[in-house]
Amino acid sequence: MTSLAPLPQMIMEPIVRSALLEDLGRAGDITSDAIIPADCKATFALNARQGGVVAGLDLVMFAFLLVDPGISMQLRCPEGGKVSAGETIAIVSGPARSLLTAERTALNFLCKLSGIATATAALVNAVRGHKAKIVCTRKTTPGLRALEKYAVRAGGGANHRFALDDAVLIKDNHIAIAGDIRTAIERARCAVGHMVKIEVEVDTLDQLDLALQVGVDAILLDNMSPEELAQAVAMVGGRAITEASGRVTRASAPAIAAAGVDLISVGWLTHSAPILDIAMDMPTDRNCSRHLN
Repeated sequence: MTSLAPLPQMIMEPIVRSALLEDLGRAGDITSDAIIPADCKATFALNARQGGVVAGLDLVMFAFLLVDPGISMQLRCPEGGKVSAGETIAIVSGPARSLLTAERTALNFLCKLSGIATATAALVNAVRGHKAKIVCTRKTTPGLRALEKYAVRAGGGANHRFALDDAVLIKDNHIAIAGDIRTAIERARCAVGHMVKIEVEVDTLDQLDLALQVGVDAILLDNMSPEELAQAVAMVGGRAITEASGRVTRASAPAIAAAGVDLISVGWLTHSAPILDIAMDMPTDRNCSRHLN
């Protein structure tokens, strides 16, 4: 296994349990229960149909175990590891009905989180050689933020704030209502504790100059060209963390990183990254082994 810290059980279990309850409905898996004998055992392989980075294996195990504690899983690829198309990620064995009942929930988590991790890894590789870190945002699926941000870490990225109470992030609408950047920053500084960092979003170099005059911990440089970003980094001169955002792609990321920013925040990693195609396949021997009492 990698050094990636796993998600706490108390975070994972209620999310997986809720997903299973949604899928089981009022009567459970009526298809598997009708077709598969109760004593039928089976073994399946979780196979990658695309190359990528694997994330969410603990969630997969939870999905299977919550349905049936008699299911076992053997890993062939570690969490956060790279997998090639056609490669087996894990082998699951146990009661056939239970395996089929948990299949879709398990794969939904695995495909989604692996897709986020894979997209993150591509951006991390794109900016390799520069100091910039790839970070996510709060543009997450409601209820799944902890999982999606975990997947970003699995792909080699880092997390921005988790929630509104993590840090102060003064954006354009805050400034518009406050009247100006100085007023917004000063109000924030008076209202929050000394341990809370303050970041302000700027669209122009003039706004950046005003923010630097007041003083903040971080500057969000929104939708600036690489040339403007380089000027902004020079103006900041190490007095604050610099973060670039806005329409970042794998193609544009290297030029953004070359401008010298500390962070590149990317919303689509969590709200629009495509899944990694993974399937649960029956091995060549398709016969169930009946458990004989």
